[in-house]
Amino acid sequence: MDKAKKNDKSALIVNPGIEQPPIVNENAIKRFKAKKRQLLSVEEYLDGILSGNITILSQAITLIESSLANHQEQARELVERCLPHSGKSVRIGITGVPGVGKSTFIEALGSTITSQGHRLAVLAVDPSSERSKGSILGDKTRMETLSADPKAFIRPSPSAGSLGGVARKTRETIILCEAAGFDTIFIETVGVGQSEVAVHSMVDFFLLLMLAGAGDELQGIKRGIMEMADMIAITKADGNNVEKARLAQAEYQNAFHLFPAAESGWTPLAVTCSSVTKAGIQEIWETINRYMNFTKSNGYFNRRRSQQAKYWMYETINEELKNRFYHSSSINEMLKWVEHEVTQNHISSFAAAQKLIDIYFNENKSE
Repeated sequence: MDKAKKNDKSALIVNPGIEQPPIVNENAIKRFKAKKRQLLSVEEYLDGILSGNITILSQAITLIESSLANHQEQARELVERCLPHSGKSVRIGITGVPGVGKSTFIEALGSTITSQGHRLAVLAVDPSSERSKGSILGDKTRMETLSADPKAFIRPSPSAGSLGGVARKTRETIILCEAAGFDTIFIETVGVGQSEVAVHSMVDFFLLLMLAGAGDELQGIKRGIMEMADMIAITKADGNNVEKARLAQAEYQNAFHLFPAAESGWTPLAVTCSSVTKAGIQEIWETINRYMNFTKSNGYFNRRRSQQAKYWMYETINEELKNRFYHSSSINEMLKWVEHEVTQNHISSFAAAQKLIDIYFNENKSE
């Protein structure tokens, strides 16, 4: 027995020491959760936005993007209250092929704009994963200088599966940013595609970024995207790429002559620029201002804003009908069964859709 005890002894002795505090402060977490649950009133949101409070503006945009019914009701009221204070900005849509350097270009042009005393809001639409539905939302990390600029506000938003990657609530966000005093709004899309149609319907000036020497000069000359563009900027026109950029500029400028005159009366331009050397950046901003003065003087600016308001009324009707349809209790009960019938070829997709629509309208008729 004594021998066993002797063998159990070790030369290493560890003292218990003092009891360590918990790694996580539970009280702080409770306070944070309680604070997070407290929604501001519409009046508090409005006062914060009109005073230029960026924190409250960000919270209000989050409220607008929420899919909760009570949040949507509050968001609608807030947008209506902000509407009289909006409409005084220059709305610029910026798009381009992946890898064209949209974020770098936006930072270069944005810094030029804020250095001249303007306040800039960048609404960058981040693509959402079709599988996980998540987004990286990394635009602030790609625009380090601009994100630290007190006159700039960068808001990445998930596309959330909406058409072409345009965030569903971007137009309402524009109204809030204008009410907060931002006189220039950038809307960056996720790339060339159907999203440009939606962006074009909410901006005053549409800027298309293209690359030179990437083999896409002829590919890029497509009637749809070219007809929407008020300007094409050939990016990365620096170093050995300057000559290629000038050649691409000439090709795009010639392509503009193949299309009928724009409704605005403006003749689209093709230019070259470099976000690194800042060559051509100031000229692009001057051209945008020239376009704004031109369209305001001939009445096109106000006419287009009215057309856009009407377009978004119909888009909102479509969105609201779709949401109400899928949130209907009778539709939710029938949907899985009808899906099964379609996949088993017992009923056609068209007949199934009509059946569900009839169920929805009959349910609402009885109410």
